[in-house]
Amino acid sequence: MKSLLKLEELAEMLLAGFVFAHLPVAWWVLPATFLLPDLSMLGYLAGPRVGAASYNLVHHKATAIAVGVAGWLLGLPLLVLAGTVLLFHSAFDRLLGYGLKYATAFQDTHLGRVGKAPAATSPAASALHLGYADAH
Repeated sequence: MKSLLKLEELAEMLLAGFVFAHLPVAWWVLPATFLLPDLSMLGYLAGPRVGAASYNLVHHKATAIAVGVAGWLLGLPLLVLAGTVLLFHSAFDRLLGYGLKYATAFQDTHLGRVGKAPAATSPAASALHLGYADAH
């Protein structure tokens, strides 16, 4: 199932790339704007609840589609570009395992926990702790 989901994310990235190729912008605009959606992580400066909300708003694919379709309907290529970049970026993130965030912590996502486990709860730390406790 995991491979099937990654294939879906790859297909969404390719779709975004196809749309981008038909926009009236230079090729370098996609790599130049690729990381802009991650500025939404600045919301974490106000705490995990605000951070998760700002991150999820920008990384939700419905937002990307709404922005892109609005740009298409209004004849605003800049909005189509923004929606395309959002879709490409979000699909790439999901392909790497970065999901939408829970308000508990940045590492808690709908795809599971991202990054290393906290030292106190890692199996190695637990084994070391048990060994230490058993020695005393």
